[in-house]
Amino acid sequence: MSRLRRDSEGIKRARFLLAGITATLLVGVLMLARPEAAAQSKDDAGQKAASTPAGNAANGKAIYNKIGCWECHGRDAQSGRPTLGPAAMPFAAFMNQLRTPREEMPPYTTKVLSDAEVADIYAFVKTAPPSPKLETIPLLH
Repeated sequence: MSRLRRDSEGIKRARFLLAGITATLLVGVLMLARPEAAAQSKDDAGQKAASTPAGNAANGKAIYNKIGCWECHGRDAQSGRPTLGPAAMPFAAFMNQLRTPREEMPPYTTKVLSDAEVADIYAFVKTAPPSPKLETIPLLH
């Protein structure tokens, strides 16, 4: 019986050791794969930034006013809440927010706004003038 018990304990140790080695290898593989994934996501981000379509800001302003964006975001895209300009989010994020919005914003599907119209609105939002610096507002002095 003692030999059987020793063999059983040896098997338990071997299984424990094998599990430890497997876990260590798995962690190592995940850590090695991580920089490649990060580099790939940086490349994807660069491609998305480069793929921002050129929109027509004048047409974007007309669409922005026509569909009522100004009701929440202000006529200049920065005096309402939430503000949109002048530092607009990346185009892909802007498009995603329009198509599948968070909070109380209604979705603007392709049935409502084409991708070209979204690009035009984005071009308008990017033209919003920056807010004045506090030092330049006479009432605050």
